[in-house]
Amino acid sequence: MPLINWKASPGDRIPAGNQNRPRYLVDGQVRSWDGPSFEVKSPVFEEGPGGGVPRSLGRCGLLDGPTGLSALEAAVRAYDKGRGAWPTSTVATRVAALRNFLGRMKGRRLEIARLICWEVGKPWADSLAEVDRTVIYGEQTAAALEELDQQGRDYLVSDGFRARVRRSPIGVGLCMGPYNYPLNETFATLLPALVMGNPVVVKLPRLGMLCTMPLLEDFAASFPPGVVNIISGEGATVVTPIVASGRVDLLAFIGSAKTAGQLKHAHPKPNRLRSVLGLGAKNAAIVLPDADLDLAVKEGVAGALTFNGQRCTALKIFFVHQSIADRFVAKLAEAVAALRRGLPFEDGVQITPLPDVAMVEKMGRYVENARSKGARVANPGGGESERTFFSPAVVYPVAPSMALWREEQFGPVVPVAAYESLDEVIDYLAGSDLGQQASVFGRDPKTLGGLIDALVNQVCRVNLNAQCRRGPDTFPFGGRKDSAEGTLSVTDALRVFSLRTLAAGVDRPETRDLMERLAEGGFSRFLSR
Repeated sequence: MPLINWKASPGDRIPAGNQNRPRYLVDGQVRSWDGPSFEVKSPVFEEGPGGGVPRSLGRCGLLDGPTGLSALEAAVRAYDKGRGAWPTSTVATRVAALRNFLGRMKGRRLEIARLICWEVGKPWADSLAEVDRTVIYGEQTAAALEELDQQGRDYLVSDGFRARVRRSPIGVGLCMGPYNYPLNETFATLLPALVMGNPVVVKLPRLGMLCTMPLLEDFAASFPPGVVNIISGEGATVVTPIVASGRVDLLAFIGSAKTAGQLKHAHPKPNRLRSVLGLGAKNAAIVLPDADLDLAVKEGVAGALTFNGQRCTALKIFFVHQSIADRFVAKLAEAVAALRRGLPFEDGVQITPLPDVAMVEKMGRYVENARSKGARVANPGGGESERTFFSPAVVYPVAPSMALWREEQFGPVVPVAAYESLDEVIDYLAGSDLGQQASVFGRDPKTLGGLIDALVNQVCRVNLNAQCRRGPDTFPFGGRKDSAEGTLSVTDALRVFSLRTLAAGVDRPETRDLMERLAEGGFSRFLSR
């Protein structure tokens, strides 16, 4: 019997037509690519005469090095050594361009959501939410920049000097997002980088690139030529030459620490490269002896298995006090078994196929490695697989000898370990190369207080009786050690993609008069009010 019903009918949630001719955006022009390409296949299989076959969604271009460099050249021209129309434009001009783009994007909501749903297997409701959240994030970014600019309109006077302090762009940016949130995570760096005046080259992820294609014309219509350039292809072919040119000033990358290190190393002057990185995480849930187990299980299941656990903010390992470990695992296994499995376009589905077979095989290896070293799968059917579907597995007890102990699984495998003393857990987190978030479940203020004080020096966010998460977007989002570089949120992103600069002079009448004439006469946008 199949693990899920592969013959379910999606109705109007099928993407409208394949994109059979690859396209990309360079210098304000949407261009067709006639060179090498690859077929984008959905994790959803269609039944045919010869059995199940992955649905074809279209083709994406494997652009070559010279084409990638042409995108960089367009961005360099748009920046024009800081004198280009975009980096010298007013905040009002840039905000208006961003809002124009967001208005166009709203009209493509269903089209974009269908592509996310079918290409990466994200549940339909979550695909819609990703589009909506991205638009809201853009709107919040525009409003935050207006407020930030308002704060810089007054002169600062100190120690006999007068200055106008404002934020200026850094230069040419390279943005690269991940497959799991191909729209939201990519745009969470792209939009603030743009609105701060940085021309940008976007290299789309290998999986999840189709959802950006409907927006190419909207980018071209909303921003000046060269300000937004969108390409696809193998990283070694198109990205490495861009970074190695030394003409990229800003790197915004969400992915693995290994790849981030390679990119930074490729830059001939890495000290000049402002890096904003969202990397790996091994977020731990710590369940104390007095925890509300029902609450801990409810939050834990959502934290570990929303979108099949393919989130950097997912709970990647559970530490449960040995006195309650067996009860917790039994409840957790029951809750996981009750999750609704199905195809991503079905209403109410919670566990869906993984984006490709390689990820299914990787999850299987984690489970088998743990089994071979003494762990068991606690939930019925956990670890079973079929085509691109992998049934979530609660693995217990996990020990230091197992791959799941340290490695970020990034999928529907839920490792649980029993602990005796909280010192064991703190030592684990202190020794980890990763440090994004942790969740703590308990009730005793004294125990919780001491634990929180220890954890905030190991991770960047401690969630009290709640799962780990990124939002709300107004909160700081970052990480320690190999988990991140730079902090993102609506306001933090504006700051990280810009520099504080100032025009100053000795505070005397002739200086004040000159500054006023420069501003009032429209001779300087920087000094204008």
